[in-house]
Amino acid sequence: MVSLPPSRYLLRARELVDAHYAEPITVADMAEAARLSPAHFSREFKAAYGESPHQYLLTRRLERAASLLRNTDWSVARICTSVGLSSIGSFTTSFRRMYGRTPTEYREAHPPASRLARLPGCVVRQVARPQVRTFREDAPQVAPVDSSSQSTATEESP
Repeated sequence: MVSLPPSRYLLRARELVDAHYAEPITVADMAEAARLSPAHFSREFKAAYGESPHQYLLTRRLERAASLLRNTDWSVARICTSVGLSSIGSFTTSFRRMYGRTPTEYREAHPPASRLARLPGCVVRQVARPQVRTFREDAPQVAPVDSSSQSTATEESP
């Protein structure tokens, strides 16, 4: 059996956080994914990625919150809980530390989400359909020429 380098195990922990950031994840859960003890995992993670596992998780949550603030009209409280945080006060404090402004100020600094409203795919496809069609069945129909009238006309001419 081939042994994987420790960095591959740390990557498993990062992938766990990236996929499940909104769920209650502990350092012990991440360490288990990396197959390391929690203390050893924390040291190795910080050495490899430059931040503690908890900081990484919080960063992922705040990045997602920033995206939701820009792209939805959800309340700050709903965004806070949807990214896995439970305290609006600590969410606001952490958000201000990372982005330099409160979630409300951050939202006000961006265009309203209503301007970013997305259209359903069926509407986009209908509007984007080409107007000039080149299919044979779409070509204008030419009236068939009666061959007997053409042959008579050519016979009569000198």
